[in-house]
Amino acid sequence: RKNTKRVPSFRKLLRTSQIKLDNKLKNKQYKQKSAAKKYRKEQKKLREAVRDAISRKPFPLEECKKKQVAKKWEEKEEEDALPLDMMDEDDLKLMEDLAQKASFLTRDLSSNEPVHIKKRKHESVIEKYEKVPRRLQTEPEKELIHLLPIKDKSGIIPQAVEKPVLNVAHDEEEDTEDMDEAEDFNEEPLPVLTPEEMAAQRRQKLQERKMHIAALASAILSEPDSNIKKLKELRAMLMEQDPNVAVIVRKLVMVSLMEIFKDIAPSYKIRPLTEAEKATKVKKETQKLREFEEGLVSQYKFYLENLEQTIKDWKQRKLKKSNVISLKAYKGLAEVAVKCLCELLVALPHFNFHNNIIVLIVPLMNDPSKMISELCVEAVKKLFKQDKLGYASLGIVKVISGLVRGRNYDVRPEVLKVFLHLRIKEVELQKDSEDIAPKKKFMTYKEKRKNLSRMQRKWKKAEEKLERELLEAEASESKEKKLKLHTETLNIVFVTYFRILKKAQKSPLLPAVLEGLAKFAHLINVEFFDDLLIVLHSLIASGDLSYRESLHCILSAFHILSGQGDVLNIDPMKFYTHLYKTLFSLHAGGTNEDIGIVLQCLDVMFAKRRKQVSQQRALAFLKRLSILALHVLPNSSVGVLATNRVFMQTFPRMDLLLDNESQGSGIYLPELDEPEHCNAQNTALWELHLLQRHYHPTVQKFASHLIAGAPTEGSGALPLDLSQRSATELFETYCMKGMTFNPPVASVAPRKKDTFLQRDSFVDEELNKQLQQHIIETVAHKPLDFAKHLKVSSLA
Repeated sequence: RKNTKRVPSFRKLLRTSQIKLDNKLKNKQYKQKSAAKKYRKEQKKLREAVRDAISRKPFPLEECKKKQVAKKWEEKEEEDALPLDMMDEDDLKLMEDLAQKASFLTRDLSSNEPVHIKKRKHESVIEKYEKVPRRLQTEPEKELIHLLPIKDKSGIIPQAVEKPVLNVAHDEEEDTEDMDEAEDFNEEPLPVLTPEEMAAQRRQKLQERKMHIAALASAILSEPDSNIKKLKELRAMLMEQDPNVAVIVRKLVMVSLMEIFKDIAPSYKIRPLTEAEKATKVKKETQKLREFEEGLVSQYKFYLENLEQTIKDWKQRKLKKSNVISLKAYKGLAEVAVKCLCELLVALPHFNFHNNIIVLIVPLMNDPSKMISELCVEAVKKLFKQDKLGYASLGIVKVISGLVRGRNYDVRPEVLKVFLHLRIKEVELQKDSEDIAPKKKFMTYKEKRKNLSRMQRKWKKAEEKLERELLEAEASESKEKKLKLHTETLNIVFVTYFRILKKAQKSPLLPAVLEGLAKFAHLINVEFFDDLLIVLHSLIASGDLSYRESLHCILSAFHILSGQGDVLNIDPMKFYTHLYKTLFSLHAGGTNEDIGIVLQCLDVMFAKRRKQVSQQRALAFLKRLSILALHVLPNSSVGVLATNRVFMQTFPRMDLLLDNESQGSGIYLPELDEPEHCNAQNTALWELHLLQRHYHPTVQKFASHLIAGAPTEGSGALPLDLSQRSATELFETYCMKGMTFNPPVASVAPRKKDTFLQRDSFVDEELNKQLQQHIIETVAHKPLDFAKHLKVSSLA
């Protein structure tokens, strides 16, 4: 009959459910396991049978010495046993088969029990021992090596070979001879090297290690996919044991591995493969890429662990058992390890184990060693500046916040000052539902059928498909995601700042907190404005702050009020009064650097809040700033006069101070600390005439410009390079930190002395001859006699 069973088609296999396919696979695996188990059982039984056959030897049949005993045995046997010719053929065959087996010969013939009966439980140990045959050990038993048995028609034939006996005495003699030779060799004195030879030997070893490192590194960089295993060989050199070159070799290997990982690391994070992905068959190229990625991640992990262990050993002052490297050398190794970690932190923010590097680097920012802390701080600043999306910044800010709280706010101020380098300009703010712009949505199928024709629907479908592809192909992250990360980062920063303001107001971290609040105050939520302003004013009123810290408090308060705080009905008059009162604390000495913060405060207080500032207040500040410009450095004078220019152009009737006539009643009270009541309208800006004679040319230009009324056009107007810059920019431009004068002073050419040349002055030959003769006579002078001259002068 023809077999109608067909092989299932591919389409039919596709229709088969996954559960059925899994069950088939399980059944197949179960059958394979059971067959293997059965085979193992058979092999075990076979081995046991061979072992029993070898261990059990037949009992030797004692010859009957006495005939009487033999006769009795024969009589008894005749009575009990039947003759062979009376036995059936089957019984006879069975007896012959049993005779071939070893178990038949070794059993106790006196017992009537069958061959395979189970051992009785009540049988004693002594009876078992008595049944074992006695053997006289006249010769030492020879050890046997059991071989695989042979099976033929008659049964299983065990195979064994005697184990060859080694001549132990001869070997011992040889060992003793070798030991004597080794002792003789060790007793030979080592050659004593001179310092020059030791230095040459060290240079040679170091050169060999360098060449080996360079060869491995170049091989890895040329073909990373094929030579990824050489990373392990290079990393093994981090455990260099030669004490002469160990420190330098380990440093070179650390730096080499760091550069290699920076070059060969991909621009994405490598994730571990799932079990399903490992089980699937892939192409050779894909498998090669997987092996490369797996090897790269594992070696990178081991490398980071080595760097971490080096730093821990140095911090714990822990020496290894080998004592290859001293404690002093460990500090240099730790510094190189920190440099490598900082480079990897900045160069590979997207790669694996970046969070582990952050956890290592952030506590080292607070290290007592100034060099290591500066390295870590600079690395974090670089990362903040180049982090466009915000993933790495968020991770670092979280770790820093935990470090500050864990150390109970006992950290270096530089740790918090790194927050000033965050690239955060906007965050998600709480908005009403009306303010939120509706997102663009694609039309549904029903809306298309209702509003569009068939051709329009076709075009609309193609357009939507194209838009989706463009959105998928766009490499840059969405703005919403970026805002979300920035918001979370800034929330952690503000939580850290507020904790310090609340619990550690006398901490050295307070200046950094106030500086950070001044920078990010416009991003604070409106709910915290009232409480924050109260805290800032209480800090200023306490008098415990330095002048710079109080300026930061004022700047923070006005940043809050100039942003979302416009809607709040808060009068910041106390902050205006405090700044007006403390302006004369500035001078040309150490406080000259604080003028940059003062200029920022004036910009926020007057330029951005011009509608909330009265004329009396603006006149008072204009007069006091003009006085201040007389006793500060030139760059500060330029910044202050630029601020006065903004005052005169922003507020009306500021030209009152350019006139000598007083306006209104009263006289100007320069000592009064209230800007509203000092009668500044009754004075004049006579300081500008002094500033016109200033030694700095830019100060002269600004003073002349202000005397002319700060015009934007005409002869009194400033040049564009000065008029288009802010006061803070001008203050930094004309700074004299580098001990240079800006603009540079023109060098004056020295005047040449009048010299007479013979060929030009004396053309007459006779005159020249007389001159030469006179020169010769004066050169050949006689020695002076001072005593003779003294006598002559005294007589005269």
